Amino acid sequence: GGGVEGDGEFAGAVHGGGGPGAGPIGLKAILEPFLPKPILVKKQDRFAFDYDRPQSIGKIRSFYGSMGVLIRAYAYIRTLGNTGLREMTETAILNANYLKKRLEDHYEVPFNDDPCMHEVLLTDKWLEEKGITTMDIAKGLIDRGFHPPTIYFPLVVRGALLIEPTETESIETLDQFADAMIELTQMDPKKAHNLPENTVVSRVDETLAARKPILRWQRED
Repeated sequence: GGGVEGDGEFAGAVHGGGGPGAGPIGLKAILEPFLPKPILVKKQDRFAFDYDRPQSIGKIRSFYGSMGVLIRAYAYIRTLGNTGLREMTETAILNANYLKKRLEDHYEVPFNDDPCMHEVLLTDKWLEEKGITTMDIAKGLIDRGFHPPTIYFPLVVRGALLIEPTETESIETLDQFADAMIELTQMDPKKAHNLPENTVVSRVDETLAARKPILRWQRED
């Protein structure tokens, strides 16, 4: 996303670069002199780097940013073509709705009137009486070999689990994931609060981490 912000309290703010950080960036002209350099400018019919930016905040990281993400996406689109992209999209939507159907009796599915698109949104509302939370589910999935989905987002949905199975997962993997999600709802809450068990680093004390954060590495003698 991105674009030029209109008038308002934060009218000078920079917006854009969502997703993998590869989107276009938009800002008001008042901030333009401070942009990182070099700036790509067009001189007649050619493009060039402009380093003469006295008010610039300087160079940050690599100038090319997430260009590799864009190249990969472009190559993916060209490889699949029109027919392949449609099939890929339909498969991603099918996978998400399959998980929704398998899990809708075990997790609350907000906005459940219609089929979902490529993501299925669940919550931990039905698990509150058992004392199991979204965080417990996410940590338990790690022990079962699954990367946790996006949790507590969107922010307007309490206890959210936003699952995006994509188009590449097989029916066997989807069933294994669904089985793990169902199994975790039946766990003893005290055990669930200590997950994951099989990782080198266990769950951090979130309260202690917020009140006494360790902001730099210190060697232990």
